[in-house]
Amino acid sequence: MKKILMLTAFALTGLAAAQDTAPTTTDTMEMTGPAAMSASENFAKAQEYAVQADVAYPVPFYDRTLWKAAVDHSYYAASMEAGNRDYGAYLAQLYTKTQWWINAYNAWNKLGALNDQEKQWASLSAAKLAYLALQRGDNASARMYVEKGMSWADSASLQAIMKRLK
Repeated sequence: MKKILMLTAFALTGLAAAQDTAPTTTDTMEMTGPAAMSASENFAKAQEYAVQADVAYPVPFYDRTLWKAAVDHSYYAASMEAGNRDYGAYLAQLYTKTQWWINAYNAWNKLGALNDQEKQWASLSAAKLAYLALQRGDNASARMYVEKGMSWADSASLQAIMKRLK
């Protein structure tokens, strides 16, 4: 029980910090926002918010305050140092985790060569987009997403969508 209360207190503290829009004089990084922070500071802040969000929310979505803060800080880090693969991969991972499928797909695609875990996440984003395209009757886009997804990692979902396209 004590452990749960401590985690809850930690999560609520982070949530309150993420929702606080009034700058304080003691925290100059937060006062000026992510644009004024360095890439490494934004990356560290993104990781901090993601950990807090994992504790605070049962399902990750971008519209949750802590997930939004994590993604936004990660975006700034990746934008500030576009050549830093770790920052780009972390942003793609956060997009995938928060179910922002088109941004996830584009971020994975931009990274080029992916490791095995990244291929699974990239393939998932392609499968979700293929399914959405199929639902709206856009078979050409669905096929493109399926083919790209299969080039990353084959899955039962991609195979099932491909069967529906034939």
